[in-house]
Amino acid sequence: MQHYNRSQRDVQRFGLLGGTFDPIHYGHLVIAQEVRTALDLTKMVFVPAGYPPHKPEKTISETRHRLAMVELAIASNPHFSISTVDVERPGPSYTVETLRLLREKWGEETEIYFVIGWDSLEELPTWYNPVGILEQVTHLVAVQRPGYIEVRGYRDQLEERLPGLKRRLLTMPAPQLEISATDLRQRVAEGRPIKYQTAEAVEQYIIEHRLYGQGEKATQRHDTHAS
Repeated sequence: MQHYNRSQRDVQRFGLLGGTFDPIHYGHLVIAQEVRTALDLTKMVFVPAGYPPHKPEKTISETRHRLAMVELAIASNPHFSISTVDVERPGPSYTVETLRLLREKWGEETEIYFVIGWDSLEELPTWYNPVGILEQVTHLVAVQRPGYIEVRGYRDQLEERLPGLKRRLLTMPAPQLEISATDLRQRVAEGRPIKYQTAEAVEQYIIEHRLYGQGEKATQRHDTHAS
């Protein structure tokens, strides 16, 4: 993976990591830090989704909670920031529209590095207006598991499905923790621990605001510690 020296290129270079972040966890943070460091990006911007078209609205926590948890999780990292562009606009959260709004805000000279998981790369041609996505980004950064071996001809196959992808595509390995927001929500609901899987401040926020249908055991434990 090529490392960049920003001193040689006097330009803003922003990484984007989108998601519902319901809740944000260490898996997200590890990838964001790895990408920012490897590519020497100016900053990594977390973009919480407003209304993802592939998820029923009722299954997503309120925007204010998801924003608050992201802010708490990234507070200690000066290279991390949050954008509310997606949650402030109406309608489904299509990536191409999010990128268009950010491009308008930051200007054409700003380089945008859009981060996705390697598994999502294969699905990209099925996203809403994938050609428009490629037009808005400087590079698409697909994160692989360490030690992953790419199948020969895979990029050519992707290029056939989405022309122009190969020249925008960067790939890099990054630690990928076996943590999922779905599992964290279930663990909270069942009264099981989530400590060391997300930031302590996020864990406390979940407890204090009784998110994810907290089980009786979790509530009792919190009440005991608070006394």
